[in-house]
Amino acid sequence: MLTVICRRGLSSALRNYRTLSSTKRSSSISGEESELRGDGAIRRKDPLGFTIEQTYASVLSFLRRNYTRDLTNVDVAVTGIPLDLATTYRPGARFGPQAIREVSPQVANRKPYPEGIDLFADLAVVDYGDCWFDLSQPHTIPTAIETHARKIIDQNSVFMGGDHYSTYPLLKAHVSRHGKPLSLIQFDAHCDTWPDESSNSINHGSMFYYAVREGLIDPQTSIQIGIRTFNDDFMGVKILDAEWVHQHSVNDVAEEILDRVGNRPTYLPFDIDCLDPAFAPGTGTPVCGGLTMAQSMSILRRLGSINYVGMDIVEVSPPYDQSNITSLAAATIGYRFLCLLRNKKIIDKSFSFGNYSNYK
Repeated sequence: MLTVICRRGLSSALRNYRTLSSTKRSSSISGEESELRGDGAIRRKDPLGFTIEQTYASVLSFLRRNYTRDLTNVDVAVTGIPLDLATTYRPGARFGPQAIREVSPQVANRKPYPEGIDLFADLAVVDYGDCWFDLSQPHTIPTAIETHARKIIDQNSVFMGGDHYSTYPLLKAHVSRHGKPLSLIQFDAHCDTWPDESSNSINHGSMFYYAVREGLIDPQTSIQIGIRTFNDDFMGVKILDAEWVHQHSVNDVAEEILDRVGNRPTYLPFDIDCLDPAFAPGTGTPVCGGLTMAQSMSILRRLGSINYVGMDIVEVSPPYDQSNITSLAAATIGYRFLCLLRNKKIIDKSFSFGNYSNYK
């Protein structure tokens, strides 16, 4: 019986391999590039469309998108912020962007569920590479991140961390572009509004304390989801703690978020420790009792009407991961971000990336 099962499994695997390897498999790229197989990140010329890739090989880019700094006709630029100097417990998040890229091809190997859309036929996405900064000069890092972000935020942008401090200079860059305080939809185990009076502190527990005080975000139109750590002062930001989420439906959660944010320009940071450690062990400050991956994805799918100006997925620490499940979760969330942006582009015809008039 064991021999029969193994042979059947092998036959099925071979059939799947032949299907994936066949030159007759359809591609969303026409012309001579439709024959490309592998390394599309450096061989594909157009940011739209996809080429057939091996999920375990080829040039390392997020979802195997074009690896380039040419933003011509690009809707969304994805970039890494390999920082972990601000961590208060376990380091390793500097390896997060590369780990997310490594597992991302299997996420994009099929059309997104449940929509079944051809995402990259509609949304031009590139991998812009990583932000460069000098780790031996920590005081220069916030400016380096902000400067890097300013180069790409005329498009929409998805940032991969890296520890969560990086969201602070990213918010500065986005506010300088949009000229007004942003709303915040933050998925996190921690509120990150703990007071820190040092102007030069690089601390991943106080970014939103700085952001509220400096007028980068409007706490009255901002919301945090999944919180399960205490703070004496949440600075006016609405809290949907993890217990509240567990006791309510995903529709209830989404409704609270939509009511809070409305049509304002919004930044969405997703700290991977919002997930319970069962689903994301590879992070610097895990907290038990968090959201499931199923809850998170269902909530995100219901946030399609938000006017996003930027997004990030942070705090993936591969040294503490098991079988890449945290990196896979982050890549899946990043893919869902892109689905939200694609739907915004296709369904809302008045919306264009980087256009401030979207929010008036």
